[in-house]
Amino acid sequence: MKLGFVSDSLSGQSLTKMLDNAQRMGVHGVEINTGGWSTAPHCRLEELLNNAEARQAFQHEFNSRGLEIASLNANGNPLHPTDKAQSQCLKDTIRLAGKMGVKTVCTMSGLPAGAPGDSMPNWIVSSWPPETQTMLKYQWEEVLIPYWKDIAALAKECGIERIALELHGNQCVYNVPSLLKLRSEVSPIIGANLDPSHLFWMGADPIAVADALGDAIYHVHAKDTQLNPSVQATTSLLENGSLIDISARSWSYITLGYGHGEEWWRQFCYRLLMNGYDRWLSIEHEDVLLNSLEGLEKSVELLQGVMPKAPSDFQLQDI
Repeated sequence: MKLGFVSDSLSGQSLTKMLDNAQRMGVHGVEINTGGWSTAPHCRLEELLNNAEARQAFQHEFNSRGLEIASLNANGNPLHPTDKAQSQCLKDTIRLAGKMGVKTVCTMSGLPAGAPGDSMPNWIVSSWPPETQTMLKYQWEEVLIPYWKDIAALAKECGIERIALELHGNQCVYNVPSLLKLRSEVSPIIGANLDPSHLFWMGADPIAVADALGDAIYHVHAKDTQLNPSVQATTSLLENGSLIDISARSWSYITLGYGHGEEWWRQFCYRLLMNGYDRWLSIEHEDVLLNSLEGLEKSVELLQGVMPKAPSDFQLQDI
């Protein structure tokens, strides 16, 4: 496996300083945020897309430090009913990945409105009252599937091998059944960006998810979640309080090891390998209490101690 981190983990640093820290910490590469819900401080998407010299200079910053571009990440809502810029960001990110030889693009499945003419996305997570099924039918059959068939065609045209959809709340694809459903309807180019942190707060088991997805895992975000039992006992895990007020929340994103210990991450990495995943572990640091660089360093140190690095060389003896 290869270790990297999401560039927005150090969003307050310049590109060169961020990459200097990546080199110093001994990771293999960096996943670059290109837009969407990110201001993309390390990626001038339009300039890189339209200027070959800019792309060469950008790639040189990685090559000169012995780093790779792990993936490009357009982490927004490409199906937003009024904000069309998010879909354009995804399409431009795919085109840029093609020009730069990056084979994996990370993104979200998107979340459309619940009916034609609505202006806000609508996440359906229950089967009652009956109109929920009408909304789901519209979202999947009239918006989601047609959109992703077009995106899959664009990705293939650009030489992209994997579109890794993050299993994320407030998206049509957020768990195993929804990911596999879209994949079967569209193309095997669609796979999962497996991020344990979202699965924790939605009540799923990330290790069981790894088993269920198998070769449909195309990328992994290493991010942890702390569950707060005393708050959860009265509010549940359906949390809409401020991300900053950790003590008042039933769950919060947190530095690796602070929510789930080293042994859990060791088992997670091993189970990924058992299921044939031997690509990137990309740390996404979103802990609001720890300093971003300190939290990232602690996360890198934890994964360096538990993740498999070298290929297996086991052979049965001829006896």
